[in-house]
Amino acid sequence: MNRFKTSKFKNTTPKIPKKDAWIANVRGGSFSSQGNHIKSSCSLVAFNTDQAGGGMVGLSSVNPGSDGKWIVTQIPCHADLVTDLDFSPFDDYILATCSADETVKLWRVCDPDQDQPSSPEVTLSPGDGRLEIVLFHPTTSGLIAVASTRGVHVWDTTRDSALTVLEQHADQLQGLAWKEDGSLLASSCKDKKLRIFDPRAQPSAVQCAQGLQGNKDSRILWIKDDNLITTGFNQVRQQEVKLWDRRKLSSSLSTVSLATSNATLMPLFDPDSGLLIVSGNGESVIDCFEVTASEPFLSQVSHCLTDTSTRGVALVPKLALDVSVCEILRVMQFTDNFIVPISYQVPRKAGQDFHADLFPDTVGHTPAMTADDWWKGENKQVERVSLHPNKTPKPNSASPKDLPRGKSKEEPSTSSSTLSSPSISAAPSRSPSSTSGLSSGFLQSPSPSQSSRAIQNMLGPSSKFRHIQGSVLHRDSHITNLRGLHLTTPGECDGFCANRQRVAVPLAIAGGQIAVFELSQPGKLPDTAPPTVQNVVSVADFCWDPFNPYKLVVAGDDAKIRVWHIPKGGLKETLTEPDSILQGHTEKIYSIKFHPHASGLLVSSSYDLTVRLWNLDTGVEIKRLSGHQDQIFGIAWSPDGKLLATVCKDGKVRLYDPRGSTLPVQEGPGPEGQRGARVVWVCDGKYLLVSGFDCRSERQLYLFSTDTLASGCVATAPADVSPSTLIPFYDPDTSVLILTGKGDTRVYIYEIVPEAPYFMECSSFNSSEPHKGLCFLPKTECDVCDVEVARAIRLSKTTIEPLAFRVPRVRKEFFQDDVFPDTAVWWESSLTVTDWLSGSNGQHRKISLRPKDMMPISEAPKEAPVRKYLPSSVYLEEKTDEQKKEELLSAMVAKLGNREDPLPQESYEGVDEDEWDD
Repeated sequence: MNRFKTSKFKNTTPKIPKKDAWIANVRGGSFSSQGNHIKSSCSLVAFNTDQAGGGMVGLSSVNPGSDGKWIVTQIPCHADLVTDLDFSPFDDYILATCSADETVKLWRVCDPDQDQPSSPEVTLSPGDGRLEIVLFHPTTSGLIAVASTRGVHVWDTTRDSALTVLEQHADQLQGLAWKEDGSLLASSCKDKKLRIFDPRAQPSAVQCAQGLQGNKDSRILWIKDDNLITTGFNQVRQQEVKLWDRRKLSSSLSTVSLATSNATLMPLFDPDSGLLIVSGNGESVIDCFEVTASEPFLSQVSHCLTDTSTRGVALVPKLALDVSVCEILRVMQFTDNFIVPISYQVPRKAGQDFHADLFPDTVGHTPAMTADDWWKGENKQVERVSLHPNKTPKPNSASPKDLPRGKSKEEPSTSSSTLSSPSISAAPSRSPSSTSGLSSGFLQSPSPSQSSRAIQNMLGPSSKFRHIQGSVLHRDSHITNLRGLHLTTPGECDGFCANRQRVAVPLAIAGGQIAVFELSQPGKLPDTAPPTVQNVVSVADFCWDPFNPYKLVVAGDDAKIRVWHIPKGGLKETLTEPDSILQGHTEKIYSIKFHPHASGLLVSSSYDLTVRLWNLDTGVEIKRLSGHQDQIFGIAWSPDGKLLATVCKDGKVRLYDPRGSTLPVQEGPGPEGQRGARVVWVCDGKYLLVSGFDCRSERQLYLFSTDTLASGCVATAPADVSPSTLIPFYDPDTSVLILTGKGDTRVYIYEIVPEAPYFMECSSFNSSEPHKGLCFLPKTECDVCDVEVARAIRLSKTTIEPLAFRVPRVRKEFFQDDVFPDTAVWWESSLTVTDWLSGSNGQHRKISLRPKDMMPISEAPKEAPVRKYLPSSVYLEEKTDEQKKEELLSAMVAKLGNREDPLPQESYEGVDEDEWDD
């Protein structure tokens, strides 16, 4: 009759809170490991973060503070990726971490608002390669199991060596779990076998059975008594959940097949309720099953669709749940940028009675025995405690506030950086005009009210360019009927290049031919082939000399750099002989870039893994930089021309001082993806912006501080999924970053600020057809009267067209000096190559963009605010009956009008008085 018995959990409902109740600023890492990437105690949540190459651990509290916000902090734990972490079941503040650096560390952590430890309490070195899993023993204090790629070590943390080392697995170990009483260990392996170990009896498995059909990632959990749960894949790549009985591992008791997916299923089990949570890494679904001892064994309770994809999941211990609202589970969903607390509640009358049937006694915080007792063969269960609000004991953990830390509380911590979760009111704005005021050109009251400031604080900082609009200029300025465009230039090449006078585009014709068109001569091109620049070999990259609009430099597949002179007025005939050829690279060249100040100074990167500096005036190589281990994706000069930044396929971002050492002066972790990347200097050279890919081949933006490059990126911003690398353009006057990729239809726009939130997203520009890319022109080409902050040339398959980016403003009769500061004349050189090599540093002169007949908006007379509606006091004013009657009559007269002619009804004839008599 059990199958007809209704489960008390059948109506359990997962409740996802609103986004403002999520833990933000977590910067979750998407690294590959056998752990769940997140763990929770009754007080704290620890998770993997992408800082320092994954060597840091993020920390936050389970519940928000009194202001409803969370504080998130980072702890530098390891020199390499943190692969797994676990909280002690007997102390909320003891955290164990293991890493690819082959060490296990135990930390006495603190609340997120306090100074975190700079060193661990215990460090263990199993010496068995990269470590994958760390698990505290469920009943014994100071005992942990550590899994490497194929082996398992059981450690007493008070000893220098392991208690036992289990027999090596035949292949990659994928899952590890303690039995509820801590007597046995179970593992799943890539060789499709399940193994049961008794660590105190023998190092080899006491049971081994063929349990899995696929060799892809699997996980294993002990549940009640002798039952186990495994998650994995079947032969047709469907996700599977299987229930096993240890006493007969020849076949599973029950199997549930889920979706066809590559996502690894992560299981969580609550032994008190018998509920199983299953979520796939990278998926947006969390399933809940009830596990019973009889048919149907596994029955689905809920199917929760989340707002973001999952990177990891963790269960909050029972003692931290809110029993007053019948919360039986709380799942911490770990995503790229948030931790989402999902509460599973049984729909009952809350807040009145304690529902004992939903909340049986649960395991407490007191260990049942010591490691020595366990090793001698004892088996004891942890004492259970009641969840009744009046009987629940306080967690048995020494508060870190009362423990000696080895330093005074006044001493500032340098080991972690605390990021306040979105308390936007504390985030400074970039400039006063980004929030309000007449300088922005909008008609507003002279001083914003307290309520408007409160709304601003709640919404967070916003960019003055957030409503920037991109638009294609009139067709009269287009060059059309472009034919034979080369659409497959290398990823390191921008695809085409332009200056104020002309644009150069590669053609799909043998011999590396480039066509040059004059921007001053728009219109339809003739059907005949245009004159070209013939480079003999395929073009790898090309660019205009910023100080000479007639000099075009082209890098070819033959490792040579050719310098061409384009005649004034454009090409009239095909050019076959370059002015000079630079030779020195031994393999194909990736990219070339001119120095921002020194005329005739060029830098190039090549497949020979070198970066070389050239003097175009003499045609001589003047410096060779080394240190790269793989393909060089991008190079960029600093704004002052002192340093050179590179981003490489080996996952590193490097800084060079070309006038000093040939090796990098700084080096740090770059994008994980290996599909391509670009680098550009932003925020007056204080930061590097890298556009690349993450490990899932999704386009991502990374921001690095040039002072602490080795610490990793300080902020990231996701873009989208696309095969082409985002090519960045940065305007130092406005700090606006514009990005697009070859073949894209969307142009991304951000304002970059040197403090949190770093990336302020603005409106993007979308076109109906894909483009080859954008090339930006000097600021003097912008129409400042129309508040045009950037002018670009867009190349499509058949047209070359100007594109303007404008900021919408009301009072355009004034010069908007808040968005048009004095601009650098970067198209004029400030020194020679010889001067630069001798140690001189140039600086561009600056000019004002303000037309002589325009007054700056900052000096414009202030306008009084105009009320569109009468104040409410007018409508709420008390009026007498006579006043109301007078207003009504006046309104009727106004509607009818003052007419001298008689109304129609006045001409109607009446009836005699006697006709009214009965």
